[in-house]
Amino acid sequence: MRIVATYSFNRGQIAVEKKYPHLFKEVEGAIKAVNADDHRTKSSKEKTMQGRMLFSPISINNAFKDFLLPIGWKKKKEPAIYSTEYYNKGYTPSPAARGAFREMDFVKEKLGLEVQFGKYAFMVYNVCAKMTIFNKLGYIDTGIEIVPVKGFADHMSTGVSYFEQFQWDLDHRGIADIDIPVLILGIDL
Repeated sequence: MRIVATYSFNRGQIAVEKKYPHLFKEVEGAIKAVNADDHRTKSSKEKTMQGRMLFSPISINNAFKDFLLPIGWKKKKEPAIYSTEYYNKGYTPSPAARGAFREMDFVKEKLGLEVQFGKYAFMVYNVCAKMTIFNKLGYIDTGIEIVPVKGFADHMSTGVSYFEQFQWDLDHRGIADIDIPVLILGIDL
């Protein structure tokens, strides 16, 4: 695969180039190493694409793991211990609310990396919430988000979001004082 688009959110490109050029080379290497054709393994069950072979986001994500984990990138999992102080008196929360966590796909030094081939809400959550949380916890100071461009997303299940949509919304949302620098990479075949 290859990088075909970049979007610098809150000066993300400058931050990556200044602090992490060596890690950006590793990210570029991972993108180039993933042969998309190896991941056209999902037979669509969707009405509009019945039987069509699509790219599997899970398989692509696993290819990134296979490349990045051996060179020192690590998953970062943070327990989410929920407070009970906000429940109404006498209410007992469900045990299902216990044991929750937040997880970043990859962290190395203080650079966070997310690979997202899911629904639109996950892209926004990664950049506008998760990366901010992991920054506040002291794990990262800069982020990279890898997403498909529209042409690539068209060969995945319906509802997979894409670079162009994400970039437009971030542009129109603006930058808040809690946002960290994030470089968004749009990839294609």
